[in-house]
Amino acid sequence: MKIFVTTISLLILTFNGFGQENRNLPRANAIMDSVYKYYAVPGSPLLREQYPYNETYVADYLGGGENSSKANPYSYLWPFSGSLSAQVAIFHSSGDKQVKKQIDNTVLKGLDAYYDKRVPAGYASYVNSAPESDRFYDDNIWLGIDYTDLFLLTADKKYLQKAKEIWRFVASGMDEKLGGGIYWCEQRKHSKNTCSNAPAIVYLAKLYQATNDKKYLELAQQLYSWTQENLLDKTDNLYFDNISLDGTIEKTKYPYNSGQMIQAGALLYKITQQKQYLTDAQNVAHASYDYFFYDYKQPATGKTIKLLKTSNNWFIAVMMRGFMELYGQDANRLYVDGFQANLDFAWEHMREQNGLFNSDWSGEKKKKSKSLLDQFALAEMYGNIAKL
Repeated sequence: MKIFVTTISLLILTFNGFGQENRNLPRANAIMDSVYKYYAVPGSPLLREQYPYNETYVADYLGGGENSSKANPYSYLWPFSGSLSAQVAIFHSSGDKQVKKQIDNTVLKGLDAYYDKRVPAGYASYVNSAPESDRFYDDNIWLGIDYTDLFLLTADKKYLQKAKEIWRFVASGMDEKLGGGIYWCEQRKHSKNTCSNAPAIVYLAKLYQATNDKKYLELAQQLYSWTQENLLDKTDNLYFDNISLDGTIEKTKYPYNSGQMIQAGALLYKITQQKQYLTDAQNVAHASYDYFFYDYKQPATGKTIKLLKTSNNWFIAVMMRGFMELYGQDANRLYVDGFQANLDFAWEHMREQNGLFNSDWSGEKKKKSKSLLDQFALAEMYGNIAKL
């Protein structure tokens, strides 16, 4: 099934509130066109995970488990879920009813294939027509955030009902070991990760905005304190990856972990007006800008740009959510302007003739194989920055 986002948007100049040409929305839509052209599974709303399709490809991000060594014809949940995040960002910026229709008729129908009825119900890492697969709390949290955003944008209660259902699954991943916190994987409760706790704070804050139910806000604040205590590197204001049940810290620092704590702090400040949350978010933003960007001298022009370090581009897209949320609270354009400069550079240097993106932000390294999640990450970033 080939679904094409309205390509006429590429021919129309879209304008933002300041009357300037908004180049970001047409770019986001163009990426979605390319995704459905090159990753589509004929006759299905599901997608391939790599282009060109490689029957021998296996995912390396599942941390072991039942499906890690299998080659599968469909994308795992995590890359597929990027389609929802990208389309919600585009819908938020455009208000385009056609995008909303595609969310309902294509993306959510695809997600149904991952729905898992084990109690409590949630989404599994692979399609439910295959043997049972592991369920990851962070995978479900990203979906819950998107569903809550859809409710906040539309007031359609079906999205809120789904967001609450997903939260019940995520909440089942909490216990008092290590003093609280959420595990990473339901089947392998070995560690509590920043990627399952930081976005859970964002999720809960948004659920509070959607419901005005204080239980969500109180739990968000508790998880915020737990994450600060257990996973913050106080020497540089960035966040470690996880803490295992024996107390061992895995000290790798990924963009999305710190980025989600920026967003968490900015949202909690917006809701409570407690200044410490804003100060925390600003400190993490400053540290992240220093750590995840670097000065890159462009070979063609000799000009220097503050360029994003190559990473998983979806990690970068999630980090950008934090900078966008912070901008909404302190109006400091430094970071969002930095992202816009990178996205302009990426459009010229990372993108190939078929409209798909490589993962190296300098544009110097190219790969034949293109990741589905990389494409959705770029679409989300262009969609989100179009809000400015």
